[in-house]
Amino acid sequence: MERYARQWVFPGIGREGQEKILAARVVVLGCGALGCSSSMALARAGVGHLTLVDRDFPELNNLNRQILFDEADVAARIPKAVAAARRLAQINSSIRLDPVVADVNPANILSILSGADVVVDGTDNLDTRYLLNDAAAKLRIPWVYGGAIAAGGMWMTFRPGRGPCFRCLFPYRPGAGVGETCETAGVLGGLPMAVGGMQAVEVMRLLVGEETVGGRLVSLDGWKGTVAQVDVGRLRARDCPTCRGEYEFLEGKHGNRAELLLCGNTVQILQARAQPVQLDELAARLAPLGEVENNGFLVRFVPEDGIEMVVFADGRTLVCGTSDLAKARSLHAQYVGA
Repeated sequence: MERYARQWVFPGIGREGQEKILAARVVVLGCGALGCSSSMALARAGVGHLTLVDRDFPELNNLNRQILFDEADVAARIPKAVAAARRLAQINSSIRLDPVVADVNPANILSILSGADVVVDGTDNLDTRYLLNDAAAKLRIPWVYGGAIAAGGMWMTFRPGRGPCFRCLFPYRPGAGVGETCETAGVLGGLPMAVGGMQAVEVMRLLVGEETVGGRLVSLDGWKGTVAQVDVGRLRARDCPTCRGEYEFLEGKHGNRAELLLCGNTVQILQARAQPVQLDELAARLAPLGEVENNGFLVRFVPEDGIEMVVFADGRTLVCGTSDLAKARSLHAQYVGA
């Protein structure tokens, strides 16, 4: 407890609250900028069990804002969840850290979230947020939303059964190409630290039993230094499918494509029936055909100039260097298998 003395001396937490934090399990979905910042704050706060979930590996242009990674992680192609867990273990060796290298989807999200006290949203796309909203509602687990792009950030806590859910406030997904992305608008490096830090504070408020958490959408302009909040506690939509117990995203009715165009000119290929990949065998088979690296977590293969394929042990493949779904599908069939 002495380690957390400057925390539990705060009246809102106290010794009893710190004990609750130490006994808690929190799932962080996404180890990008927000996930890095929130998970670091939670590890330092003493959350006893952190599950870190991410499907990707760090790249050089992540390092301005994804504070748990360094150039060595980029060079080694260590999955973000694994690299984050290793770094957090150096920060706090007394907590349990479970890295999960996986694409969050309707088939696995319930098992990932099961048993969690709180979930932190560190995702980078709306489909996953809607899926998280469905799963959290079904499991009755509170979750803390966060977003950061350009100079703007926002956060809010959703508590199933108490006030609106995410889909109440954002009932419709924007069409493809609508809205800014990190690639088109950029993001200030310090902004996710502020938003992720506040997400962590919201988590701690939930864990210690603070009753007033939720119902407020807070927005931050990091460039102008302004903060605003909107009381949305009474905006629960009568026709919201999620609040009626109709979990459309969880049932795979939306956003469950086999090929998905990701940010950064990359296509993700998902097998219809996910089968584990024997990375050693795949690397040996591809070695005569081009540049191959196998770090035990993934196989990197360069089939042609400007194209890089990354195959994970769970069967996912990233085809980097193209936004052409047909070409990505063809390369996958040619080198990995249909």
